[in-house]
Amino acid sequence: MRPEPKKKIPINQPQQGLNTAFAGLDLGPLPEGPKAEPPKEGPGAIWKLGRVVLRKETAQRGGKVVIVVHDFASHLPASVIETVAKKLRQQCGCGGTVKGRTIEIQGDQAGRIRTVLDQEGFQVAGVK
Repeated sequence: MRPEPKKKIPINQPQQGLNTAFAGLDLGPLPEGPKAEPPKEGPGAIWKLGRVVLRKETAQRGGKVVIVVHDFASHLPASVIETVAKKLRQQCGCGGTVKGRTIEIQGDQAGRIRTVLDQEGFQVAGVK
């Protein structure tokens, strides 16, 4: 023999109309709200790019200096990081690579890298 099913208690009661405190409220003519700005172009249009950190490294590179850009926001896809790396290589006129979610740029060009990242919309911390 089966036990009787439990009776369900309704948790969210359906509401009818406005709360009595707001029922007599007269809104009248309201001013227009702020106009929406058109979307920006470039990689910053879709995502907030966030903060990145610059680090200078010479270890295991035969004494050569490399600037490492790391700590990209976790929501940025690899394609955006690749695009930023390409722009950095072009603006600095040097080689570089993307390893995982970090960018390595050859040479001691922290100033140039910082200005390019600022123009792209990143907040830059680390080496100056």
